[in-house]
Amino acid sequence: MRKCIFFFFLMFSMGWVFAANEVTFKASAPSAVAMGEQFRLTYTVNAEAKDLRVQSMPDFEVLMGPSQSVSHSSSWVNGKSSSETTVSFTYILMPKKEGTFQIAPATVKVNGANYTSNGLTIKVLPEDKKAKASASSGEENSTSIGKDDFFIRMIVSDRDVYEQEGLLVTFKLYAARPCNLSGAKFPDFAGFLAQEVELPEQKQWEKDNYNGRNYFTVTLKQTVLYPQRSGDITIEAGEVDAVIPVATQRKVRSIFDDFFDAYQEVNKKLTTTPVNIHVKPLPSGKPASFSGAVGTFSMSADISTNSLKTNEAVTVKVTISGNGNVKLVKNPEVKFPNDFEIYDPKVDTNTKTTTSGVSGTKTIEYMAIPRYAGDFEIPAVEFAYFDTKTQSYKTIKSDSFKLHVEKGEGGEGEAPVVTNFSTNKENVKFLGQDIRFLKTKGFHFIPKGEELFVGSLAYVLWYLIPLVLFIVFSILYRKQIKENADVARVRNKKANKIAVKRLKNAGKLMKENKKEEFYEEVLRALWGYLSDKLNIPPANLTKDNIETELAKYGVDESLVKDFMDILNTCEFARYAPSQASDAMDKLYSLTVDAIGKMENIIKK
Repeated sequence: MRKCIFFFFLMFSMGWVFAANEVTFKASAPSAVAMGEQFRLTYTVNAEAKDLRVQSMPDFEVLMGPSQSVSHSSSWVNGKSSSETTVSFTYILMPKKEGTFQIAPATVKVNGANYTSNGLTIKVLPEDKKAKASASSGEENSTSIGKDDFFIRMIVSDRDVYEQEGLLVTFKLYAARPCNLSGAKFPDFAGFLAQEVELPEQKQWEKDNYNGRNYFTVTLKQTVLYPQRSGDITIEAGEVDAVIPVATQRKVRSIFDDFFDAYQEVNKKLTTTPVNIHVKPLPSGKPASFSGAVGTFSMSADISTNSLKTNEAVTVKVTISGNGNVKLVKNPEVKFPNDFEIYDPKVDTNTKTTTSGVSGTKTIEYMAIPRYAGDFEIPAVEFAYFDTKTQSYKTIKSDSFKLHVEKGEGGEGEAPVVTNFSTNKENVKFLGQDIRFLKTKGFHFIPKGEELFVGSLAYVLWYLIPLVLFIVFSILYRKQIKENADVARVRNKKANKIAVKRLKNAGKLMKENKKEEFYEEVLRALWGYLSDKLNIPPANLTKDNIETELAKYGVDESLVKDFMDILNTCEFARYAPSQASDAMDKLYSLTVDAIGKMENIIKK
């Protein structure tokens, strides 16, 4: 029995050790090599391993291998010792032809279990004849820098795009030999919405062939751009300060009687060539539900429940996902019945920027509360976008939602035909006594001829004043009801109050230096103000119909231009790489001033 228990604990301890030291088996090799160049293919495993099995490599010549090496290391930290064993298998290979080739994963055995490595992709470049000629003539360490030895390129994926269609811009350094960088200045991409592609902090040199010559290359910056207007837009030049080692004529003698070349560092400014982008306007025939989405998208919509009681919340969740200008996609319109109390939607955006563009999802949750019982229908949700692949507009439409509402606690009865406002009703409570007895004491008679209260002026006023007040309050109450019934008038009156409230919140965000949230709050204030003031639903509000409607109210062109500039600045600045604090302060003052002027012009 004791042997069984000891064996159990022994196996448990060994299992724990293996779990703590997870076995990793990895293959590594250069990502690019040139024809005639030898390179190492190494398989590394962090445990005692044997029986390495490598699949055939018909595109490469095996010059040597596999050669095996084993290394052991141990450490003592905080009273605990640990040891690690690393086994490496190395091949020396040479490519047989140019192209891009795959090296299949290999397998190895560790403690009787098989482990599989990762596969590799190796690009074989043409032989660099210029470098070979320089080496044969002994000029490989040149004392000068040729014009084609070091330069920077601005590589643009597409120079002819539609408005809001994404394009990738890459800044890539080409060097005859590795060098250091002391500084860089890239363009600010005026006229574009810029989304940065995240690159590793530690830059890795790779080999690439350009114009028949092999270079050491490194990618400095990659940005996805979305043009915000049509026409020709120029991307200005970028600059990089490189520190290049250059061999000198002087030789340095070492203690071993060998001569080495002496180097000096030379600073050189490398500049790209400006690139012109032709931006085409989106074609005509835009669907009614189109709000500026460009790319490839999908949409889904679902409802939290199909049956509930009055005064309970129902949520319609709309999810838009795809690749394109996801952050600029406006919320689709969800049309709830008139008797529902509607709240501002909750928006959650999750995006990732890669070399393929900006992809992700935007989730919008619309919440409403029914106040009356009955059967209702929420119409289908529509979302339209311009598909850059087919260069046509596409409309996605969800199913409509049936909603059964039962009378709940404190709820109303059947819904009336038209309801434009709601009131809170309170229960009337009667306080008093059921029976009042006749008084038999504490009274006296008034002599004949003395003035009585009944029939006097005070007696008449006692009844007349409440009657007059009742009539006045009734007239005012009916007027208030009539005004509340006019939804457009109510929204118009409250537009400035709501806008001021949102601008105060934007001011707080500006002081906290929350730039993206500041510009988003200013946009909400401005779109909400124009929607309420012009009596246009937010989903149907566009820059084009804003200009048309404001012109109908006699708003001068300069004020309309101010509103358009604020909208464009906010939409661009929310996702711009950097914005100064004084720019936010100036925009805030301009928005407050523009809304104030608009209030004096549009009065209903």
